[in-house]
Order: sequence, then C-alpha cells, then structure tokens
Amino acid sequence: MTKTWNHNSARPVLGRAPLDQPEFLPMSKKEMEKLGWDELDILFVTGDSYVDHPSFAASLLGRWLVAHGYRVGIVAQPRWDTPDDLLVMGRPRLFASVSAGAIDSMLAHYTAFRKKRHDDAYTPGGKAGSRPNRATIVYSNLVRSAFPQLPVVIGGIEASLRRITHYDFWTDKLRRSILLDSKADCVVYGMGEYAMLHLAHVLDQYGETSGTPFSYIAQEVRGIAYMGSREDLPPQAKIVEIPSHEAIEADAKQLMTATLTLERHVQEADGWAIQPVGKRAVLLAPPALPLSEEEMDELYGLPYAKTQHPAYKDTIPCVAMMTTSITTHRGCGGGCSFCSLALHQGRRIASRSKESIMREVESLTHNQRFNGSISDVGGPSANMWQAHCKANPEKCKRKSCMHPKVCSQFAVNQAEGIHLLRDIQKIKGIKNVRVASGVRYDLAQKEETALRAYTMEFTGGQLKVAPEHICDSVLHSMRKPGLASFENFLAAFKKYSEQAGKEQYVIPYLMSAFPGCTDNHMHELGNWLRSRGWQPQQVQCFIPTPGTVATAAYYAGIDEKGNKIAVARTDAERLRQHHILMPSVGRKGSKASRGNRGAYAAKGSEKQSGKKGGSQNRNGQSKGKQQTKRGGSQKPAQRRSNTSGQGKTSPFSINNR
Repeated sequence: MTKTWNHNSARPVLGRAPLDQPEFLPMSKKEMEKLGWDELDILFVTGDSYVDHPSFAASLLGRWLVAHGYRVGIVAQPRWDTPDDLLVMGRPRLFASVSAGAIDSMLAHYTAFRKKRHDDAYTPGGKAGSRPNRATIVYSNLVRSAFPQLPVVIGGIEASLRRITHYDFWTDKLRRSILLDSKADCVVYGMGEYAMLHLAHVLDQYGETSGTPFSYIAQEVRGIAYMGSREDLPPQAKIVEIPSHEAIEADAKQLMTATLTLERHVQEADGWAIQPVGKRAVLLAPPALPLSEEEMDELYGLPYAKTQHPAYKDTIPCVAMMTTSITTHRGCGGGCSFCSLALHQGRRIASRSKESIMREVESLTHNQRFNGSISDVGGPSANMWQAHCKANPEKCKRKSCMHPKVCSQFAVNQAEGIHLLRDIQKIKGIKNVRVASGVRYDLAQKEETALRAYTMEFTGGQLKVAPEHICDSVLHSMRKPGLASFENFLAAFKKYSEQAGKEQYVIPYLMSAFPGCTDNHMHELGNWLRSRGWQPQQVQCFIPTPGTVATAAYYAGIDEKGNKIAVARTDAERLRQHHILMPSVGRKGSKASRGNRGAYAAKGSEKQSGKKGGSQNRNGQSKGKQQTKRGGSQKPAQRRSNTSGQGKTSPFSINNR
C-alpha cells in the first residue's frame, strides 16, 4: 500500500500499486477470471446500464479506483425482487457502492405532471422500467440482503440531493435523510473521486470485520455524510447548524433555512454541518475540494472504451449522444435557484488542460464510429472553461457568481476557449466543432470577440440558451439575468449571424409554474413570444427536485427572504400556467410530449439542412447532466414543416424579424 503526495493539489493520494486497466470493468465471474482477479475489492451497483464513458459515475469512479490499485466490478440494473444478480461476482472485500444512476430514478419515471415516461435512454433498447422507483434505497437493501455486514456507500445525484431533510414532490411530503431509509453507512455527496478513494484506503487498512465505528473511519474523509451524534464531530471543527428534521416538519419555513444553510456549507467548504433527526444526527463532512487540472487530466485520460459493454445486444440510446461530445470542465458559477449543479458539482470550476482535451479529440478521430463532427465541447456552461474566483470563495457571501450580475471576481478568459475550439477544428479528421451544451449569454456578452466567434463559427444552426422567463421579478427569484440581458444577446446574435451569412436559430429554455410566477407572468411571457412570432414547441414545467432553493420556496410558499409568494401547487394550477404557452399539453387526445428528457428545440426551417454545419438536433451532453441542471419535462428537438402555417422560416429564427 502506498501513500504519496500530489504537490499540485496539496492532497494525499491514497491507494495501492495501480492495476492494468481492463477493456471493460467486469460484469461477470468469467470476465474477472480473464483479468486474473479472484475477488473484487469494490462492487458498483447502478441504475444505468454499463456504458464505459466518463459521463457515468460507475465507469469514471471504477476506472479511477482501478488506477489506484482496487479491483472493481459492476452490476448494472439488477432485478430488485431478488439479490441473485448481486451475487454473480461474489462478495466484495471492502464495500459496495450504490447509485440510482446518472438521473434521479423518480425523474427517470415520471413527467412534471406525474405521468409515466415511456422510454429510458440509459437502458438497452431505450425501454423504461429497468430501474425501480427510489432506486438508491431499493438497491441498498438488496446489498444488505446479499452481503450482510458489508459496508454500503451510496452516491450519485439521487442520494447526494437527499442527504438531509428534503421535500418529495411525488408524495407531497417531507422525507428524512436518505441515509435512514437506505440504511447505508454513508452517502458520498458531490464529486466522489477522493471520497471513494479515501474510503477504500481506510477500509483496506481496518478491514470490514475490524469493528471500528464508521464515524471514526470517516472523520478525515471530505464529501461524505453519515449518521452519528454531536460527540462524533471532530474536536475544534467549525460547525454549521442545520434545522432539525422535526423543526422543519413543524414549520415549513425552516426548509428554506435548511436549504440556504446547506448551500453555504457547500460554497464555504471549510466546516462540518449537523442536522439532528430524533435522537441521532446527520453529520456532513466538508465538501470535496475541486480537482486540480492535473487530477482532471488524469481522470479523463483513463482508457474509457467510450461505448456500451459488449454483453448488451440492443443499442443503448445515450451512447450516440456521448460519443461525439468532449467534457472540458465541471462545476457552474451560476447558482440558479432551481438548479442542483452548484449543490452537487459546486460553483468552483475544475477544468482540464488544453493538452488533455486535444489528446481526447485525437483519440476520437481514430474511432471507427466517429463521423468527423464533434457535437459539443463544454460542460454545464460551455464558456466557463478555466474560470476561477479571484477572491477567497470561503469568504464570499454571494449565492451566485452570475446574479444579480456577473461578479467582477469571477475570472474567465473566454478567448482561450475560442482558441481551443479553433485548434480542435484544425485536427485532421475533424469536419466541424459545435457547442451544444449552451453558453451563459450574460457571461458571453462580457467578451464580444467570444460571443462573435460562438455565433459565427461554432453554432451549428442552433444555439441553446436558458432565459427561462422574461419577467424580471420571476428571473430574480430564479437568480437569472434580466430581460434586458437576453434581448441584448439576441440583437448581438442576429448581427453576427447576418455577418456570417448564416440562417441561425436560438433554442431558448422556458419554464412555467416556477414559485412566485403567476398566470399574469405567463401571459406576459406569451405576449412577448408572440410579438416576435415565436411559438414554443416545449416548455418545461417546474419540478420541485430535492435540495434546491426553488423547491424550498415551492414547499414553504416563501422567497429566500421569507416573504410570502404565490405558488402554483396543484396539478390544475400548474397545468393552467403551462397551457398559456402549451395549450395541448395534458389535454385528452393531445399528442403532447411523452416525457423524453432531451432539450426541446424550435422546429427549424427546411432550408437550413443544406447549409454548411447545419442544425444539430442531437443533445451533445448526457441527459443526466440536463436533469441535474433543470429537472423539467422536456422532449427532443423537432423540425417545423413548411406547411405549418408559420411561414418558411423558424419562428425562433433570429433573422426572422
């Protein structure tokens, strides 16, 4: 066993001698035998099918652990009425890691109006129903049944956002920390590379039968939460007090207090948090620190197969979306009140080096499945690559780096991002490069040369942006820029598109039934769209996903300052707002969206398809990322027929004025 020090990150790197990376992580005893492994150290149980791509935590964390000397196997989408599927590779030596997958299992199954979805992009053949509701809880109990006394570590977006008391939209009730229902030993929240490695290292030292209390094992591990008592907190630690579960049950306003407190805990990243639950307490270690550039390069430079495991006969739909996308960074400075990204990935940006990204693109050109077009180069927001805070984030009191305006301490050289895209474009075998993950248009306007380049060079006919609404009071509650910023962006986009001689389209994300949004606000949005000849084909109805500030506002009926607000709580009220922009949704006999979670797009002109670098209908990011950011009911991009009665150009065409 080795313990070395990474001087660039000032973080201990724990592990054993690296193992050779397999073509795929094993899913069967036969595959283990081919690798010469007689047992596993760690078993991953996931609600997704196994695609060996860094967009999937089981693949990314699994290969990371193999690189540090631990033998990892994967059980993907096991049956949940028997533990038999978990037994195929035997009992793991250290622990089992459980996740619902890249998307919350409840969002995977239900639309904003609680209708069953009919597909699942993370399952062979796209078939729905291959994971249970509340998959983290179900799988954890399966592990307990299969392997008594084995430590169980839960993680992923579903577990991470349920680490303290949370509102559950699907039952309209408060629920305790997921630790209690899952009976897991701990939850790894946020980005889990070092938490998982540290847990593996400590358990490797003590052994699963040592009897050492988990609270002792975990005291030095960042980014985890577990059940204990106040006495288990480290001496002299900075303590953040979260209202107890019972206090929140007694007073709905306390959920807002708890949510804002947890948000500060993540941002400051220098203390422990505690939430009492009955006679016990949820103890939350300080969040994981962002990976250094060197660590990001190591992680994303591992030899992922970039495709599905060969055991699957049917195609897994998400594979096509991921094959042509490149992740440059993680984290988002936006801090939007409905978005879980800042709570899960954090507001601090962790970026890869240009050299690492270029190597991945070079490798991609040798893939026989690659057609020469890169659908996306980016992250949560494409133009935040290499961004950093010039101030001390631990002392920053802002809830967003972008709201009410872009912070002067948020430093990002967007021109360097453009140089990266241009250099990728020059690589032999690359036909075109697009930015499909979208850009922060308020940030883009801070650097005109970058906005010009995004528009003229790297928009493949359509550019996704997220105004969400046009009423400033609603936008303020969302922590989004005001209407003036969006209209300035549209004017610039039109100007640069015309200069490039390109017919281009803005794909705006819009939202209904947001807490504080009234019918009048939706009518104002509808009038604004109609005045521009815009007709949305999909609007997202707000879903109160666990952990966000907007969800606390929905449940308590208050804004962040405690002021009472209007909330569309019933399905009838939510549908009424939605019908203002989408009259057919939810009505009998309508052909409304079946709930596919891909980003919606306006229907583009048929003229556009013949243009160089034509419209990109495929979402270059994984759907799990879209869910993490938005949590709304969406459907795939569509194209407008010339006989639709709307003319021969898209109603969302920026040149159609």
